[in-house]
Amino acid sequence: MTQAIVVVGAALLDGDRLLAARRSAPPELAGRWELPGGKVEPGERPEDALVRELREELGVEAEVVERVPGEWPLKSPYVLHVWTARLRPGSPAPAALQDHDALRWLTPDELWHVDWLDQDVPAVRETANRLGSGAHPGIG
Repeated sequence: MTQAIVVVGAALLDGDRLLAARRSAPPELAGRWELPGGKVEPGERPEDALVRELREELGVEAEVVERVPGEWPLKSPYVLHVWTARLRPGSPAPAALQDHDALRWLTPDELWHVDWLDQDVPAVRETANRLGSGAHPGIG
């Protein structure tokens, strides 16, 4: 059995708003929205990978808060783990994008106004429950 490779995602929060990032690559994902993040490097703690990925992808400094319960399968052998995080005081607004062409801060009422990647929907739903905004429309 192949060892799962962890991909970290950030539920980056600003008050009750969640940051969504629109993919620009690869072509099969372009135009869909995700929680920013990336692969954990060998020997790296997932929390450290999350901070690194946010710095590399968005040009921001973030502080990891807590793990969102759950593990979501991606394309084998990858699995998604999500943490809530917040911008560090004095961190610039997200600007320097890599693999994304747009960012949006979504209020609880706006969470489902974007076309999330299928694999991110359960993590967003779990984060939404923690924000008190309820589940994805039509999903129990």
